[in-house]
Amino acid sequence: MIAHESLFRIGLVISLFSVVFFLLAAWALYVLLKPVNKNMALLFLLLNLGGFVIWCLSTLNLFSSLLLLSDADYLTVFQPDQLQAQAMLFINLYKNGSVIAQIPYGVWLFPLGYLVFKSRFLPKILGLLLIVDCFGLLTYVFQRFLLPGYEVISYPCLVIGFIAEISLSLWLLIKGVKEQK
Repeated sequence: MIAHESLFRIGLVISLFSVVFFLLAAWALYVLLKPVNKNMALLFLLLNLGGFVIWCLSTLNLFSSLLLLSDADYLTVFQPDQLQAQAMLFINLYKNGSVIAQIPYGVWLFPLGYLVFKSRFLPKILGLLLIVDCFGLLTYVFQRFLLPGYEVISYPCLVIGFIAEISLSLWLLIKGVKEQK
């Protein structure tokens, strides 16, 4: 981190912008799917907002680790190995926080999938894939915390998630939605 501090800072800013763009994409999906069921659309938007807040708060841990390694005068009371250990603690807090953020990010896929399934302008298979993705992402979270040595459990879930989310994105980019009459 110290050797490439500017790259680390750029990565932090890119991470924050990407989560903001993800929130804006959820808002666009809310506008698109609100006519199907306003309450379910609001639910998935609020769940996405919850994941956004958790992600941003966990990113503060990365900024904290950077501050600990900054050679500021007030840090001279600590030994270098103590500062490095504290910085690693904050990095691990960030990693766990980003996994916790996947809980609302996973749950939001269920109402999104339901709305896609019920809509008449998107393929029903995309809705089903998103609902399965919800359970896959939650499986990933539980695996990370309950069985951290068994990553192989969540590999199929990640593949399904990739297929579901990329399929929805490509469908919206290429085909768009059918015109409402």
